[in-house]
Amino acid sequence: MKNGQLPAVAGSPVKKALIVDDEPLIRQQVAKALADYGFDELYEAADGSQAVALAALHKPLLTVMDVTMPVMDGITAADKMNRNPCGAIVLLTGNTDSETVSKAHDAGVHQYLMKPFKEDQLKITIDLAIHQFIEISNLRDEVAALKENLETRKLVDRAKGLLIKQGLSEPEAHRKMQKLAMNKRKSLKEVAEAILLMEG
Repeated sequence: MKNGQLPAVAGSPVKKALIVDDEPLIRQQVAKALADYGFDELYEAADGSQAVALAALHKPLLTVMDVTMPVMDGITAADKMNRNPCGAIVLLTGNTDSETVSKAHDAGVHQYLMKPFKEDQLKITIDLAIHQFIEISNLRDEVAALKENLETRKLVDRAKGLLIKQGLSEPEAHRKMQKLAMNKRKSLKEVAEAILLMEG
């Protein structure tokens, strides 16, 4: 991914970003940088509570958010948004004390940037944040796939065990399940579940 260029993200033909800051001038500065960067739709919020609502509604690929805001601060908002993550979060902060950094990390913030900032700095931080979000999302998908495969394997082994008890050898039981899957146009997992259900 080149600096200042959005990556191709599956299922996101329109690139949406959310800008959250109680200072209109900061929102304007960030909006200009994001428009230059290639975002199609920009949404703005003045506090964390509005940010959480807008993120749930629009599913932005990127959120650039201030830490200190009325109603709800940026770290609390990031934590709520990451319960159902939709994109990268960049936190704008006036300080980098260890407590703020630790809380931001725990809330799932991908990158943070010190105020005041230059447009080029923001673009580099966006690159890093989106790249990190995509990597984390891919890892999450891989873990989910591994869990699914493990669950399928357990079910298939249990179903094979039942067929072996009925007098089939292990290879015969496996072939029978494969044949059933092909004939019924079902997955091995679905065939295993049906066998276990009949025996249940």
